[in-house]
Amino acid sequence: MADTIADTRRLFSKPQNLNDAYGPPSNFLEIDVSNPDTTGVGRTRYTTYEVRLKTNLPIFKLKESSVRRRYSDFEWLRAELERESKVVVPPLPGKALFRQLPFRGDDGIFDDSFIEDRRQALEQFLNKVAGHPLAQNERCLHMFLQDESVDKNYTPSKIRQA
Repeated sequence: MADTIADTRRLFSKPQNLNDAYGPPSNFLEIDVSNPDTTGVGRTRYTTYEVRLKTNLPIFKLKESSVRRRYSDFEWLRAELERESKVVVPPLPGKALFRQLPFRGDDGIFDDSFIEDRRQALEQFLNKVAGHPLAQNERCLHMFLQDESVDKNYTPSKIRQA
């Protein structure tokens, strides 16, 4: 009977110093989607978003990067991850087809509140995807986050740790 009683002694942890408490975290991955910019006129009008990455994960070749991406680039990334990885990929915010109809009382998909809602949803999507260890091995994610332009004719492959 005495053998079945759980051990209730506390685990002793090493004392924390100021460097441990306030120094950089051991592993971090921060992705911000910001600074939406709408360009073009009429049917050639579109919005791009700045995607900024900061990390100390060794799998990423650049520790800081900033690129501009359109919604269609996010769609491409999602499709590539679904096709190439074993990761369950979260959904993107919708296409907002009704907002693209003519004769609306607002700017449709170029309305500031819509762009801000989409920006937040795209940031949430990217952080979920990039935070997954299996997705971090995918070449398409690295290209999306760190290359100036997305080569949609790339050869899918895995990234090896440095």
